[in-house]
Amino acid sequence: MKITVIGTGSFGTSLAMVLADNGHDVRIYGRNRAVVDEINEQHTNVNYLKEVSIPESVKALSIMEESISHAELIVLAVPVKAMRQVAREVHGHLRAMHKKVLLVHVAKGLELDTHLRVSEIISEETDDETVEDICILSGPSHAEEVARRAPTTVSAASIGPEGAKIIQDVFMTRYFRVYHNDDMTGVEIGGALKNIIALAIGVLHGLNFGDNAKAAIITRGLQEIARLGTRMGANPLTFLGLTGMGDLIVTATSMHSRNYRCGIMLAEGRSVEEAQQEMGMVVEGVNTTRAAYELAKQYDVEMPITKVLYQYLFEDISEEEAFYALMMREKTGETDDLKEALQQQYKEWTRE
Repeated sequence: MKITVIGTGSFGTSLAMVLADNGHDVRIYGRNRAVVDEINEQHTNVNYLKEVSIPESVKALSIMEESISHAELIVLAVPVKAMRQVAREVHGHLRAMHKKVLLVHVAKGLELDTHLRVSEIISEETDDETVEDICILSGPSHAEEVARRAPTTVSAASIGPEGAKIIQDVFMTRYFRVYHNDDMTGVEIGGALKNIIALAIGVLHGLNFGDNAKAAIITRGLQEIARLGTRMGANPLTFLGLTGMGDLIVTATSMHSRNYRCGIMLAEGRSVEEAQQEMGMVVEGVNTTRAAYELAKQYDVEMPITKVLYQYLFEDISEEEAFYALMMREKTGETDDLKEALQQQYKEWTRE
């Protein structure tokens, strides 16, 4: 296929490499002319992927119209805060060209003010005349490892019934395995909310709280993710899979994770702005914490870790106050409404 990746960051670049390895005709669009020239002339992108050689067949472009003109399939690899504007631009070019494509996004977060999932943002900015289907590719997939062709397994989901299966065929290689999933809501919520927990785990690491505390927050964090996700209509079993448990583990335990690293920097005394500037990349967990905190109130869902992290980030409570707030919560049982959701799902399956 003729494929255009919008975004020359680490993940966009690594996915362009996957697609090129699969024999597709790949273009990658970026606004930074220096990065575009580096990809075309040096076949590297050292600001985002060190010691990685990009296939010469991947051509970088700095003109959006030319990039869209090339594509049968478009991969949106931009931060959530840029997604609405980019989707609007893409739609405008597609409409002007009387062209229709398959769209897949790889962003993991929620829009700050609207609390919308990324596919919902894209849906608002496009229409059936320009987009065949809206898909997501998500899961435990550090860009640095994908670019090194290390074994990676992810999930694809879509709004329509066929998009995810097409994405599965397009992306799957000997080192990049793709499962299809029919739970678009669960895949997007799992990918977004795990960044909150990874950010919290980074803070714990920076404060030398130890592995016991990390294990507790990861485990209880998965409960929070599933609790809100199922209330929003997701299948609870999705959160036990690649885009729930899998993505949470890899994001909350690795220095490749920008959310985890940001948490460490916060514990060391840096501000959020200083941490993001030092990394040179967007930390999605910060805005997602605010959005999820507000969603939890909207859906009347208890999310104590998210609440405490929100207070730590935006209300300046101390580490000691945050720790006390979590450890001295009202006594409760370990299994809660997630167990009920799983039991209900099982009953529905057995009835079928």
